[in-house]
Amino acid sequence: MLPITLFREQPEIVKASEKKRGKDPAVVDEILTYDKKWRAGLKKFEVLKHQRNVVSQEINQAKKKKDEKTAKQKIKSMQDVVAQIKKQETVVQKSLEKRDSLIEQVGNILHSSVPVGKDDSENVEIRKFGKVPEFKFPIKDHIELGESLDLFEFDVAAKNSGSRFYYLKNEAVLLSMALQRFAVDRLLTKGYALHATPIMLNKGALKGGVNLSEFEDTIYKIEDEDLYLIATSEHPLIALKRDEMLQEKDLPLKICGISPCFRKELGAHGRDDKGIFRVHQFNKVEQIVYCKPKNSQKFFDELQKNSEELFKELKIPFRVVQICTGDLGNKQSLQYDIEAWMPGQNDKKGNYREVTSCSNCTNYQAVTLNTKFVDKEGEKNYVHLLNNTALTDTRPIIAILENYQTAKGTVKIPTVLQPYMNGLKEIKPKK
Repeated sequence: MLPITLFREQPEIVKASEKKRGKDPAVVDEILTYDKKWRAGLKKFEVLKHQRNVVSQEINQAKKKKDEKTAKQKIKSMQDVVAQIKKQETVVQKSLEKRDSLIEQVGNILHSSVPVGKDDSENVEIRKFGKVPEFKFPIKDHIELGESLDLFEFDVAAKNSGSRFYYLKNEAVLLSMALQRFAVDRLLTKGYALHATPIMLNKGALKGGVNLSEFEDTIYKIEDEDLYLIATSEHPLIALKRDEMLQEKDLPLKICGISPCFRKELGAHGRDDKGIFRVHQFNKVEQIVYCKPKNSQKFFDELQKNSEELFKELKIPFRVVQICTGDLGNKQSLQYDIEAWMPGQNDKKGNYREVTSCSNCTNYQAVTLNTKFVDKEGEKNYVHLLNNTALTDTRPIIAILENYQTAKGTVKIPTVLQPYMNGLKEIKPKK
């Protein structure tokens, strides 16, 4: 969430950002009203505590003088003060809770370049890479290729686990592992520290990464436990320095994380979302950067470049789009997506579909997680947190199968992945 100091000192900036997001900026004034109530109530609370201390001393003095009458009067006075303290403590706590619950609803301050739009149909294309393949034979989508090449098992997965689960088989498993290792190896050469993360987080850690009220239809809750399955390793990685004070010399922290991810993905979807496109479980290599505020745009560009380089090496056509206000989450100040070309989409006429999301969350998550750094002058500030997908396994597998298919019904393996596939260059039908 945004720091309360921003509301107090620069409310117009917050209002302008909320208005651009298409939200009612009046919430800023409401937050400030509760903030004033909280501060006034806290002041009164402190006065009452001081009064209690004074009366306590007076009781002790009366007892030392054996003045029982005065002591009894003071004790009665003390009881009244204690009752007022309890009542005032409740008033203060309610004002604080209401203020903070409203702050959680306010989005991050938008980057000046974010386009205004109602939904994802108004996201703005920035650039394209690669030539969309032209096939001289009837193509198959990834589901058909998976069936003919014995790469997936959907029916048994549905019987054993439910819809939107799957078994990867044979070369598809090798592809999944190859994509993850390929991404990790590239990031290690760029100075990113590798982490394998917990796949469950408690509420305190998770709320730094997501607004739970927004994601209740996305995140799996463990019954009778203060634990949630992670939707991305972003969440445990940004909680890595929760409640910590970092030193300026320690920044930036550049991390790559590898983990399975779990998402409910509720709602009905057409064929373009079937197979392994929109699923409850997949694997992902994530990029995270902790940095000083003045460097966050620099690292946003770096994270985006890293992901684009991976898809360029895979030789999968893609485009980069900037996410508009109507499609942007609360935590993001700025977001770019890579959309890979998938020939089997749109009744096999092909379409670009999202495979990565690069987000500059500035200090929005750090405020919730209480992650700060102290500079050389001793000044304390919240770090900026950025994240981007390096590679998942499922959607890039779709893109590889559909872009690299041949007239013989086989699938070529991208050259950069062949060393991770035991030298395999082509997926062929099983004998």
